[in-house]
Amino acid sequence: MPYLFVRHKVADFARWKPVFDSQAPLRQEAGSEGGFLFRTSADPNEVVVILKWAGLERAKEFAQSQDLRDTMIRGGVSDPADIYFLVEEARIPF
Repeated sequence: MPYLFVRHKVADFARWKPVFDSQAPLRQEAGSEGGFLFRTSADPNEVVVILKWAGLERAKEFAQSQDLRDTMIRGGVSDPADIYFLVEEARIPF
Protein backbone atom coordinates (compact mmCIF):
# COMPACT_ATOMS: atom_id res chain seq x y z
CA MET A 1 0.00 0.00 0.00
CA PRO A 2 1.54 3.36 -0.99
CA TYR A 3 1.67 6.37 1.29
CA LEU A 4 2.58 10.00 0.76
CA PHE A 5 4.64 11.49 3.62
CA VAL A 6 4.94 15.29 3.74
CA ARG A 7 6.82 17.35 6.36
CA HIS A 8 6.95 21.12 6.33
CA LYS A 9 6.72 24.18 8.54
CA VAL A 10 3.84 26.59 8.35
CA ALA A 11 3.76 30.23 9.40
CA ASP A 12 0.62 29.72 11.50
CA PHE A 13 -1.05 26.32 12.04
CA ALA A 14 -4.44 27.93 12.76
CA ARG A 15 -4.31 29.62 9.34
CA TRP A 16 -2.92 26.56 7.53
CA LYS A 17 -5.38 23.96 8.83
CA PRO A 18 -8.57 25.31 7.17
CA VAL A 19 -6.72 25.56 3.84
CA PHE A 20 -5.53 21.97 4.23
CA ASP A 21 -9.06 20.83 5.16
CA SER A 22 -10.57 22.60 2.14
CA GLN A 23 -8.44 20.44 -0.15
CA ALA A 24 -9.92 17.14 1.16
CA PRO A 25 -12.25 16.61 -1.85
CA LEU A 26 -9.34 17.15 -4.26
CA ARG A 27 -7.16 14.68 -2.35
CA GLN A 28 -9.95 12.11 -2.39
CA GLU A 29 -10.57 12.62 -6.10
CA ALA A 30 -6.84 12.17 -6.72
CA GLY A 31 -6.84 8.80 -4.93
CA SER A 32 -6.17 9.59 -1.28
CA GLU A 33 -7.80 7.19 1.15
CA GLY A 34 -7.20 9.41 4.19
CA GLY A 35 -4.41 9.32 6.71
CA PHE A 36 -2.90 11.15 9.62
CA LEU A 37 -1.97 14.73 10.51
CA PHE A 38 0.71 15.38 13.11
CA ARG A 39 2.36 18.41 14.67
CA THR A 40 5.79 17.97 16.22
CA SER A 41 6.08 18.38 19.97
CA ALA A 42 9.04 20.73 19.57
CA ASP A 43 7.32 23.13 17.14
CA PRO A 44 3.52 23.30 16.77
CA ASN A 45 3.99 24.88 13.33
CA GLU A 46 5.93 21.88 12.01
CA VAL A 47 3.45 19.58 10.31
CA VAL A 48 3.69 15.97 9.17
CA VAL A 49 0.98 14.50 6.94
CA ILE A 50 0.85 10.80 6.08
CA LEU A 51 -1.78 9.86 3.50
CA LYS A 52 -2.68 6.45 2.12
CA TRP A 53 -3.20 6.30 -1.66
CA ALA A 54 -4.98 4.04 -4.11
CA GLY A 55 -1.82 3.89 -6.23
CA LEU A 56 1.76 5.13 -6.15
CA GLU A 57 1.54 6.91 -9.51
CA ARG A 58 -1.59 8.79 -8.40
CA ALA A 59 0.21 9.91 -5.23
CA LYS A 60 3.16 11.14 -7.30
CA GLU A 61 0.86 13.04 -9.68
CA PHE A 62 -0.86 14.74 -6.77
CA ALA A 63 2.43 15.64 -5.07
CA GLN A 64 3.70 17.26 -8.27
CA SER A 65 0.47 19.11 -9.05
CA GLN A 66 0.21 22.86 -9.39
CA ASP A 67 -2.89 22.73 -7.21
CA LEU A 68 -0.87 21.35 -4.30
CA ARG A 69 1.83 24.00 -4.77
CA ASP A 70 -0.82 26.75 -4.84
CA THR A 71 -2.51 25.34 -1.74
CA MET A 72 0.79 25.26 0.15
CA ILE A 73 1.38 28.91 -0.71
CA ARG A 74 -2.17 29.88 0.34
CA GLY A 75 -1.75 27.98 3.60
CA GLY A 76 1.50 29.72 4.49
CA VAL A 77 3.97 26.86 4.14
CA SER A 78 7.21 28.52 5.17
CA ASP A 79 9.91 26.08 4.09
CA PRO A 80 10.45 23.57 1.28
CA ALA A 81 8.41 20.46 1.94
CA ASP A 82 10.10 17.11 2.47
CA ILE A 83 8.05 14.66 0.40
CA TYR A 84 8.52 10.91 0.45
CA PHE A 85 6.62 8.13 -1.28
CA LEU A 86 6.43 5.11 0.98
CA VAL A 87 5.40 1.52 0.34
CA GLU A 88 4.24 -0.49 3.34
CA GLU A 89 6.44 -3.49 4.00
CA ALA A 90 4.90 -4.91 7.15
CA ARG A 91 2.77 -4.09 10.13
CA ILE A 92 4.63 -4.23 13.43
CA PRO A 93 2.45 -5.54 16.24
CA PHE A 94 4.27 -3.70 19.07
